[in-house]
Amino acid sequence: MKIEEITDEVAERLKISQAEGSSSPPQEEEHAQPAPQDAPSTASAAMLPELSPGRAMTSKKTVDEVVAELKKTPFFMTELEENDDTEAFKALAYEGTPFEVASDFKDQGNECFRTKRWADAKEFYTKGVLVLAAEERKRARGEPSPEETEEDAKSQRGVLESLYVNRAACHLELKNYRSCWLDCAAALRLNDTNLKAYYRSSRAFLAVGRIEEADDACARGLALDENNGPLKAVARDIVKRAEEVAAKQKKENERLMREKRREMLIKAALKARNIKTRTTAQPPEMEDAKLQLVPDPDDPRSTLSFPAVLLYPVHLQSDFIKAFNETDTLADHLAYVFPLPWDVAREYTPAGVECYMETLAGGLVKVGRKAPLLKTLSSANVEVVDEVVRFFVLPKDKAAAWVQEFKTKKAAEKGLTT
Repeated sequence: MKIEEITDEVAERLKISQAEGSSSPPQEEEHAQPAPQDAPSTASAAMLPELSPGRAMTSKKTVDEVVAELKKTPFFMTELEENDDTEAFKALAYEGTPFEVASDFKDQGNECFRTKRWADAKEFYTKGVLVLAAEERKRARGEPSPEETEEDAKSQRGVLESLYVNRAACHLELKNYRSCWLDCAAALRLNDTNLKAYYRSSRAFLAVGRIEEADDACARGLALDENNGPLKAVARDIVKRAEEVAAKQKKENERLMREKRREMLIKAALKARNIKTRTTAQPPEMEDAKLQLVPDPDDPRSTLSFPAVLLYPVHLQSDFIKAFNETDTLADHLAYVFPLPWDVAREYTPAGVECYMETLAGGLVKVGRKAPLLKTLSSANVEVVDEVVRFFVLPKDKAAAWVQEFKTKKAAEKGLTT
């Protein structure tokens, strides 16, 4: 095996000793433990290049620790408002103290607000809030600026309070109601006597129908100044809105009570007429068609009117009748339903059809075309399912065959179920 020598140039670059002729360390005794095979030799370790400063900082850290370190660097930060280092970094772009910088943003926001540029004004107020909120968090941690006095802190809080209240006004104009009352709450934490904060939060709550909260905010403001014009105005609006809501709720309650009473009248009418009914788990959608008393649904002396379906099983067709009064006969409705548009052979005529209804036992009962509906429903062993009366209408020459087929299918179904 040929071993190449390391040149002086390479040795110098890798910081290997030039004393190649020196003797190597004495060998271990045979009974000594051998070094692990995967441990790099001294020469191999020396030949590896040194890590860069950035890699050296993170070589022994977990991924989460590395990410946490990165977030401390402004370029990688994702939570700008909550990071004091960010605010300090951003403040470098402006001359002056945090108080002066925030005051300047406030003035610029006021200029935009006067010209009704609500969104622009909000952005300027937000920048001022970010600067002073960072200072406020430092004080909360007990880490104020070394040169800051108590008077400086008080002045900053005054400007921060104004920034919150002014930004709340922008949110109110932009209909960002939740942001509005949150900014008002932030201002009130700094000064619980700020009347503008009470007024604007009250307006925001009222705009979304949260009357109790609007009334509470307004009452707190009026407790401080009972003659405040804007608060008195919003108080009048709250009373007016509360009256409207109460009137609307009263009307809805009356409607519900009326509907409940009508349902009770219909149940009493069905029971008095001995009409059997049943409701399934999935009743059909019939829009405004329904079982009701007519002409006056609130008068128990009115007659019952049913939605009805005419089924033509031989041709797999159907017709829907929205109102079939209990005094009507099948002939009354067949007179305007016939002729059927799809009945090319003209098999369906008022005198040339037979009509049936299904019984409770699963059989069929023949229905007279001139019999009132009430007579059929109260005397025959039939039921009204989902408030809909169902008739099978067949040409006379095909009725017997269909009836036999119907009975066969029912018998087969009963055999399967038993």
